[in-house]
Amino acid sequence: MSLKETIISFLFGNKTEETALPQEGMEQGALGQTAPEEAPPPDPAVLELPSDHPLHQLYTLRRQETGAGMPSPHLSLDEEDELPLDLVVREKKRLESSLRTVCSSRLKAAKGGGSGRRGKKKEEEEEAPFGLDALPWFFLSADKLYAWVLIFPPAGQGAELSREILYEGMFGQGILYGIDERLADRLSHDENRYFHLFRIARGKPAFDGKNGNIIDYFPRVVERVLEIDEYDQVDYAALNLIHNVGQGEEICRLILPTEGNPGRTVLDQEIPAKSGKTVPLPKGRNTEIGEDGVTLVATIAGHVEFSGRAFQVRPVMDVPGDVDFSVGNINFLGDVNIKGDVRTGFTVRAMGNVHVDGMVEAGSTVEAGGDLVVVKGILGDGTTSIRSQRCIFSKYIENATIYARENLQTDCILNGNIYCDGEVQVRSGRGSIMGGRVWAAQKISATSIGSRSECRTVIALGGTPCTNFERDLLQQELEELEIEQEKLECQADSPIKASLLGKNRMKLSVAELKLKQLDSDLETKKVPQQKEKNSGRLECGVAYPSTELIFGEETLRLRHEYRQCVARLINGEIVVI
Repeated sequence: MSLKETIISFLFGNKTEETALPQEGMEQGALGQTAPEEAPPPDPAVLELPSDHPLHQLYTLRRQETGAGMPSPHLSLDEEDELPLDLVVREKKRLESSLRTVCSSRLKAAKGGGSGRRGKKKEEEEEAPFGLDALPWFFLSADKLYAWVLIFPPAGQGAELSREILYEGMFGQGILYGIDERLADRLSHDENRYFHLFRIARGKPAFDGKNGNIIDYFPRVVERVLEIDEYDQVDYAALNLIHNVGQGEEICRLILPTEGNPGRTVLDQEIPAKSGKTVPLPKGRNTEIGEDGVTLVATIAGHVEFSGRAFQVRPVMDVPGDVDFSVGNINFLGDVNIKGDVRTGFTVRAMGNVHVDGMVEAGSTVEAGGDLVVVKGILGDGTTSIRSQRCIFSKYIENATIYARENLQTDCILNGNIYCDGEVQVRSGRGSIMGGRVWAAQKISATSIGSRSECRTVIALGGTPCTNFERDLLQQELEELEIEQEKLECQADSPIKASLLGKNRMKLSVAELKLKQLDSDLETKKVPQQKEKNSGRLECGVAYPSTELIFGEETLRLRHEYRQCVARLINGEIVVI
């Protein structure tokens, strides 16, 4: 010890050690102390009873009579964690309600006998010995699939539980099925059988059969969406809308329903089960059900399509090259698959889809009852007419009139006359709309609209473009027929003139009826259009001056350049943001 420490110890005592020891002890205590363990969550299957419950009073009486220790009451509906939680929670409420009644009755009987039965007889007359036999009390689930037993101990000189008492109680309650015999035999001599809940019987649940199902080998819904790759390009050849099937090939298969498996309650009562429902095969045109009765096969080779509620097979016409003089005009009831081009002046009409691997040249006409895909683009001369009752996908569109009942997707529109009842997407490739008129009912999205040279480009939104286009064509046809009628009336009378006049009048009547029907349709569609005044939306990366925006009756001509803009009709005014 140094001189300084000796002097401090002599004057103040050894405070360093005295203070260090408690701190050391505190540190040890802090280090040695373990965090209190969290109490385990309560078991949802265990029924906790209040201290004043009659069951606890019966338990106390039993201990007083025997003078020996007994395990505390334990009431668990699911010792092995096999039952569904919702069933356990539901049955626990029923158990609590029923248990108070039976325990109160048992307690009243036990106390009444224990206090003696002294009537008005003579004192010297000996009383009969009091005794309550052990009582098995049975609790059944609401669906009668499970039965539990709670055994009350005897009172006085009553008999202990035996196998005969247990089985007599079960049969008296009608419990005849699914009895756990091993448990019943063990309870007859087990020391801890009283004040515990045991599952004594288990029924057999019913299982309903599974419904029939259809396994499809062809898609019911065709995704007509082209994805843009990392180079901002679209592969229009990847959109193969024709799903070929051979004659006799399977289209779908039926999975038969299964029968239900009936169950049985612990009361030996049958629980009925429902059998699965069968599903009809979606048989359509050019299909038939196979000999096995579970397959749908094609009767012809063609294109599989799910229409409405059934599969149908449409014939497919494959053109190995161009549509030219070697093939002629095409008018086909099914799908048409053209490996080459549609040459100038030729017509292709199909009730189904049309797929052109090449291009559509000037002066051609293509009409599709389904989708139309032109991999290399449409190069028109102002007279080219393209119509589709669904969607149109084309590499580019130039100097052509386009009619699409649903959506249109392309890389570029140059001087086109577009009518589309859905959306026009011009985002891939150049993504430009230059010149012409584009009218879409819902939305137009493009990278650029117009040009720096300020060529006039008209963008129209809302309304019914295709119906208006049909009306314009019909009006034009009607005018041509009227002119032809005037020319015929000026000719000299002859049998040929009379025949031509009759045919022309018939065409005029049909055209007038169609025009009247279209006008009626347009009037009907005006009501929902008035409710949706703010319909239609334009999205573009850049909009150049001289671009004209039309929303219904409102028109706005852009005076300067807009970038990353959105145009909408808000409260009757065109707003460009």
